Amino acid sequence: MRVSPELVSETNGGDVVGKSQRDKGLRAERELAKLLGGERVPLSGAAGGSYTGDAVAHGLRYECKVRAGGFKQLYEWLGDNDALAVKADRKPWLIVVPLEKWRELTANNAEMNGGVACDCTHANRP
Repeated sequence: MRVSPELVSETNGGDVVGKSQRDKGLRAERELAKLLGGERVPLSGAAGGSYTGDAVAHGLRYECKVRAGGFKQLYEWLGDNDALAVKADRKPWLIVVPLEKWRELTANNAEMNGGVACDCTHANRP
């Protein structure tokens, strides 16, 4: 069966995704950028270079992932805690923080840094 080219697009990894999935991702990227007070990255970072990630805000680049039930385990592990730390073997730690807690932390950071929401001098570390 041949699929119409208008209904599919290729992502960074070369996976073919349908128009509805692509649109869902674009909506999520725009929403995230707006919630963070930042901007959506053109072409969802596919251009590379300084255009990596899906959104930028406060000197940080964000990759945006949306799944119907794909992150259920993370929410369960987080529970009523402020943050979740996860680590795979031979990989760096990741910290998962709910958006409201993140806003609280960045607001506190801004107060301590003379109005600058995030002193992200290490944001571009590999």
